[in-house]
Amino acid sequence: MAFGRRSPGSSRHPPALTIVTALLLASLYFAAAAAALSPTDAMHNNNWAVLVCTSRFWFNYRHMANTLSLYRTVKRLGIPDERIILMLADDMACNPRNSYPAQVFNNENHQLNLYGDNVEVDYRGYEVTVENFLRVLTGRHESAVPRSKRLLSDEGSHILLYMTGHGGDEFLKFQDSEELQSHDLADAVKQMKEKHRFKELLIMVDTCQAATLFSQLQSPGVLAIGSSMKGENSYSHHLDSDVRTFFPFTVLVGVSVVDRFTYYTLAFFEKLNMYSNASLNSLFTSYNPSMLLSTAYYRMDLYERPLNEVPVTNFFGSVMKTLHTDSAYTGFLAAHDNETPMSTGDNLDDHFMLKGRAIARRSTIEKEAQLTPHGWTEVLAEQLEGKNTDTVVMYGLGAMGILLALSTWLSM
Repeated sequence: MAFGRRSPGSSRHPPALTIVTALLLASLYFAAAAAALSPTDAMHNNNWAVLVCTSRFWFNYRHMANTLSLYRTVKRLGIPDERIILMLADDMACNPRNSYPAQVFNNENHQLNLYGDNVEVDYRGYEVTVENFLRVLTGRHESAVPRSKRLLSDEGSHILLYMTGHGGDEFLKFQDSEELQSHDLADAVKQMKEKHRFKELLIMVDTCQAATLFSQLQSPGVLAIGSSMKGENSYSHHLDSDVRTFFPFTVLVGVSVVDRFTYYTLAFFEKLNMYSNASLNSLFTSYNPSMLLSTAYYRMDLYERPLNEVPVTNFFGSVMKTLHTDSAYTGFLAAHDNETPMSTGDNLDDHFMLKGRAIARRSTIEKEAQLTPHGWTEVLAEQLEGKNTDTVVMYGLGAMGILLALSTWLSM
């Protein structure tokens, strides 16, 4: 029979060239998707912040205001609370001298309360010690420490470490009773690098002689900036004078409320949002010595990328990934289905007809979600979470090797 006969040059397998081409194109697609969704992309969705105020006592009010101001900034730029470790050595908001109970301000106009309802303090009071600080960085916690008080970063993370308080030549005081030495900080950063706890780390310090705290750093991928050079002091910006009048009634804090370095850092970020492309170079060059009354210092010999190519949001902001799931659609529909609950006098037929339509609508949306063309890329994003570029490339090469072997076998 004619339709059961093969031509002399035909093969029982498809042409090898066609198979190889198709498989190579498929592998290139998945490799490109994996690279595009890796944590090293420009969407900076794996960012963390450790914000530390090391000072006690009322006259150090500004140090707590410094830290809370940075806390507000990084949250506004997209870093969620679960990725922020906030350490406050004293509670100025509840200090008996505070004329504004449960409030902290960084400006004379008292328009913005930094200590609002949405502040989550992870370490407070006497919990803020050198030991606990180093444990947060290195991840060496007691088993009873909850996850909310741990820095759960990985090898793809960008971390901002901000510290403010009183310091000197190669030290930063904690609680006015102990000191963090420059070699302590360098050793902790070295452990972090060896344990793959960060990809890039930015250390920002607002204290006297801040630059000396970076002298022992040797780990690659670390960038550091301080408010003053060796032998220089860092100064407060303005004083909220303790002047009280009764007509009109005025109550003021009575101490300095923010430091100069932090004040001008905040002024820079107030112009930005989480999608801004301002670079680290623009931030670093924005510090004017005549305004700071000190010389801002930054160390970049351990950092590979040019500063003008690194967005500030790589450390100070975050864009969280959104993955569409069936449960999200179900929850959305359930909320709408329950907007008008059936009362006793409602028509049962109408009620069940509306319910049937809602169920059919949910089923349709779930099917559409399952057929989304980006489904595979979402799976890849989940599987490659935390992997660096080299790992992604190795995945791609391994997949290509398997596909080439398969195509060779099919062409035999």
